[in-house]
Amino acid sequence: MSIAEKVIEEFEKDIRLRKKFAELFITEPDIRLVLINAVIAEVATKRDINELRSEFRNEINQLRSEINRLRNDIWSNFKWTIGVIITVWGASIIPILLKIAGII
Repeated sequence: MSIAEKVIEEFEKDIRLRKKFAELFITEPDIRLVLINAVIAEVATKRDINELRSEFRNEINQLRSEINRLRNDIWSNFKWTIGVIITVWGASIIPILLKIAGII
């Protein structure tokens, strides 16, 4: 087993050693700067969040627009359906009622 593997094994076994090792890294300014830069690369900025919010707003507005179009289509279909029902009813029931009443 290599020395590096032994060191890693010791770090895995002993949390106190890991903490001590981390403290040694953090106190070194150059290493701290490297760690901070590595972490910052993964952090979302305010601009990233604002862009994401803007994208969400655009998506929500598109969904609202589509929902309104669907409502209009449903309302139009409803009116056509009522019109067809009234026409069919008028064409079939009214002559029967007139026949019963003796008008035709």
